[in-house]
Amino acid sequence: MILKTLNRDRSKIVLEQEDQIKHWTRHLDVTREELMRAVEKVGNSAAAVRKELAAIKKVAVITTAATKC
Repeated sequence: MILKTLNRDRSKIVLEQEDQIKHWTRHLDVTREELMRAVEKVGNSAAAVRKELAAIKKVAVITTAATKC
């Protein structure tokens, strides 16, 4: 049986590998496009991407709440 292995360095997001993209989009609960934009903006550090995505989601929640008032 052949097993696909993900990049062993979990601190980096490798967008050149389809299995990595699938892993990170599921893990971070984002779309492929959101993941790619975040990596493009802050680099491939998983910690930096998590921080960027959290900031984006926080802004989206605040904006949505403000428009409902």
